Amino acid sequence: MKSMEGIQHKTVSVNGINMHIAEKGEGPLILFIHGFPELWYTWRHQINGLSALGYRALAPDLRGYGGTDAPDCVADYTCFHVVGDLIALLDTEAPPDKEDKVFVVGHDWGAIIAWFLCLFRPDRVKALFNLSAPFIPCDPRFKPVETLEVLLGKDYYIVRFQEPGEIEAEFAEISLRRAVLELLSYRIPDPLYLPKGNLFGHPLDCPVNLPPWLSDQDADYYANQFQETGITGALNYYRNIDTDWELLAPWWKSQIQVPVKFAMGDHDLVYTMPGVKDYIHNGGFKRNVPFLEEALVINGVSHWINEEIPDQINQLLFDFFSKFN
Repeated sequence: MKSMEGIQHKTVSVNGINMHIAEKGEGPLILFIHGFPELWYTWRHQINGLSALGYRALAPDLRGYGGTDAPDCVADYTCFHVVGDLIALLDTEAPPDKEDKVFVVGHDWGAIIAWFLCLFRPDRVKALFNLSAPFIPCDPRFKPVETLEVLLGKDYYIVRFQEPGEIEAEFAEISLRRAVLELLSYRIPDPLYLPKGNLFGHPLDCPVNLPPWLSDQDADYYANQFQETGITGALNYYRNIDTDWELLAPWWKSQIQVPVKFAMGDHDLVYTMPGVKDYIHNGGFKRNVPFLEEALVINGVSHWINEEIPDQINQLLFDFFSKFN
């Protein structure tokens, strides 16, 4: 597979687990953090593109994903665990005495984790470029999952993911492979609903309509990885949303204090969530991220921005990070 050429793989011990990482290139380190239901592989175009431009691109499988260990307990997937993994990874791969700060790029859940990383350890981040998920500061006065259910209903995907084992069993009924590919192919700017008995609204005797940026080989790679590991570890991030919110109470009203650039597509389902457009465009985002250089909304682009327009994203990353070298 051409997209895999020259990418090196290894397993490192971090924070009590074994973590698989993919890397390529030499130079300042860029840590790429994937989302759901993704893997290091979602960054294949960025790994190749940025390594060719003089950077060391490093993309782990997060805990619960791919070649990285998946602890059994739901409680082992909080923001502290996941950021702890990444700090331990940086301590191993970019020791502070050699490279005290690194560049960070996140997408989807990876963007959320990247915000947490910057909140907890800004001393390790040179600059952040996040995709799809803007920084939403915690407000301990309400619970996120309960709020989402009130706003979007009990079939909203995040609400449906909460009960351990339930959605896994429903995915198994249609095949986990199909479920993963349906998720990766969801590219309309509307909330994702997963009603029981009709999860994605498509006949099961029809193949999944893959987006143009996902080849059959790409689809096979994702599906095979999740078929091998299961999807419970990935879902456990959602099952800790309320817990993370409570754990973030000491950072209530804290700002992100590193240089940031942000991009998302106007067809991203996050962009069309209640209140998000107003938050991004009318000052709320900038208040919480004071060193935000730009929040770029790209017309006609879906949630899977880094795979859909990889060359444009690579250029944006290079232009932004070049300012700090």
